[in-house]
Amino acid sequence: MELLKKMCSIHAPSGNEAAMTKFVLDYIKKNKKNWTVEPKIYSGEGFQDCIVLVFGKPRTAIFAHMDSIGFTVRYGKELVKIGGPRTIDGFKLVGEDSKGKIAATLKVKVDKQTHETKLEYNAKREIERGTELTFKPEWRETKDYVQCCYMDNRLGVWTALKVAETLKDGVICFSCWEEHNGGSVSYLQKFIYEKYGVKQALISDITWVTPGVPHGKGVAISLRDSLIPRRSYVNKIIEITKTTKIPYQLEVEGAGGSDAKELQMAEAPWDWCFIGPPEDFVHTPDEKVFKKDIDATVKLYKVLMEKL
Repeated sequence: MELLKKMCSIHAPSGNEAAMTKFVLDYIKKNKKNWTVEPKIYSGEGFQDCIVLVFGKPRTAIFAHMDSIGFTVRYGKELVKIGGPRTIDGFKLVGEDSKGKIAATLKVKVDKQTHETKLEYNAKREIERGTELTFKPEWRETKDYVQCCYMDNRLGVWTALKVAETLKDGVICFSCWEEHNGGSVSYLQKFIYEKYGVKQALISDITWVTPGVPHGKGVAISLRDSLIPRRSYVNKIIEITKTTKIPYQLEVEGAGGSDAKELQMAEAPWDWCFIGPPEDFVHTPDEKVFKKDIDATVKLYKVLMEKL
C-alpha cells in the first residue's frame, strides 16, 4: 500500500491538482514498460491537469478524479470550503504559501444569534489569502483496514493504476475538479468519444458505508445516487459480476454524485456505472476502507474491462 500512502499525502485540492498530476505522470512513465500494453498518453496542452491513457482498441473508459476536498483561506482567518469537507473543531490542516509550510487547526464557530457557522483557522502566523489548506495526512494500517484522509479519491486513482498493469484495451481518464462541481469531464468525454468512439464508462470512486453497504461485503455496484444510470447497462455489469466469485453488494442512494454527472449530461450517448469500495468517516481525515473490499474492486474492474 506504499503507493496509496504516498498519494494520500499529496496536496491536490480541486483547482490545484498539479502536484498529483505530476506524481501520476511520473509513475506512469516509470512503470508503463512493465505493463502488458504501453498506453498512449494524453496530457498537457488541451487537457489542463488531466491525464488520458489509451490502451489498444478501447471499448470502455475508467474515470477516476485526482482532486480532494479542502479549504481556501479568505480574509482574516476565515476559511471557505473546497467541496464538502466535514467541519469538526480541531481537525489538523496543512498547506504552504510564499512564507513556507503551514500547520493549522480548524476552528468552527457558531453565531449565537443567527446560528450561522463560520470556519476559521488557528495557526502561529497569518496565512496568505487564497492559500489552500487540506487535512493533515496520518496513515494508519492494520491487517484488515487502511485509514487516512483522501482515500476519496486517491484509492480510485490507485485502483485504475492497478488495472493499467494488465489492461489490453481501454481508456483510463484521470480527471480534476470533481469534488467542487466538476468541469473537466465535460471536455474529456468529448475527446474520448470523438477520437475513439468509446461511450461506456466505469466510475472509479469511493462510496459510503451505510447500513445496506457495510465494510467487508465486497465492492459496491451503484444502481443510483442523485442520478440514475441506464438500467440495461448496469444489469449487464451485474450479470458479468455474477459469473465471477468476486464479492459485491448493490447500492441504492438518493444523494451524492461523481464524474458521472457530466457523462449523463453530455451530448454523446454515454452509459456509466459507479463502482467502488465503501468507506467510513467520509470527507474527514479518517476515511477508512476494508482491504478485502479494495481487492474485490480491482478484480472486478479487470474483469469488466475485459468483458464489456
